Amino acid sequence: MALLPEVHLVAGTPAEALRLAPVAQAMREQGKLTPVLVATGDDTDGVDRVLAAFGFTPAVTLPAGADQSETMRRFDDLWASRTPAAVLVRDGLGQALAAFWRRVPVVQIDAGRRSGELGSATPLEAQRRLLAQVVTVHLAATPLTAMNLLDERVVAGDVLLTGGTAQDAAQLLAARTLAAPQRAGRTVVLGVPTERADAIAPALRYLAGRHADLEVVRAAGTARGLELATLLAQAYLVVTDDEDLVEEALAAYCPVLLIGSEARHAEALHAGSARLVPPDPAAITGEVAELLEGRVRRDAMALAGNPYGDGLAAYRVAQATAALLGHGQFPDPMPATPTAGVAR
Repeated sequence: MALLPEVHLVAGTPAEALRLAPVAQAMREQGKLTPVLVATGDDTDGVDRVLAAFGFTPAVTLPAGADQSETMRRFDDLWASRTPAAVLVRDGLGQALAAFWRRVPVVQIDAGRRSGELGSATPLEAQRRLLAQVVTVHLAATPLTAMNLLDERVVAGDVLLTGGTAQDAAQLLAARTLAAPQRAGRTVVLGVPTERADAIAPALRYLAGRHADLEVVRAAGTARGLELATLLAQAYLVVTDDEDLVEEALAAYCPVLLIGSEARHAEALHAGSARLVPPDPAAITGEVAELLEGRVRRDAMALAGNPYGDGLAAYRVAQATAALLGHGQFPDPMPATPTAGVAR
């Protein structure tokens, strides 16, 4: 029997592991590729824990280097001895460059995400734009992110609208959760960086004093997997500026108060499943109080659904990767308007 082409799925953070695990499962089920999960980054233990929630163990663990050049060297050494047919990444610039120089095709999920903050203190925006230059197939989660790529003169035939796999992950984890999701409680999940939590947490504590049934839970920035999936499934509301947590909350059909850049989540704001709030205690207090005191408003946000995926993205990603390697046809793109979820 001929060996199936080996595809390396590189997870550099727990959030990336969450989105790649459904793809690995879809590749196994389709039977055209051999998925090889690679754990890297500064938190390989966190990556391992997330993959374990899906029943996976990374075949390779390769901690990131001190800088991009060191990361590239480590992956170049890996792929010199174990050359994959393709490499799948999300935001991994060093890994993508190492694959590119070895002439290994690079497939990117969640391609085209942009904040418009190219000159900001964080290098993420610049890295994402650079990454687009070496990607072979760009798999976008939404029409807007696909348009971002076309605006940057990426060849249209290299872009495919697949949806994001956070929705797939939420559905897989829900099937593994023993207890059925309950939304009878009044849990508000606070998922923000420490510097903003100091300003926002007092507002939520004040609200907890006014609403005896309100519980405020702080979600750790690196927490992913069954525990967080269960929490989001039961949450009444999420307050966050964590770009990944926004998508994961909406995948659980939990409304989000978004603190931060409008450009990062224009789709959710337009759909109505998220609201933009300034990082001000008074503003947070008012918005949370409105949704606590008006269940209809909160449920209307939940019913707006998840604009980032329809639960079939992982199969499209797996099929597109196989097609790139000459095994079958590319999938049809995701419908522009996924089915809205049902508030629970």
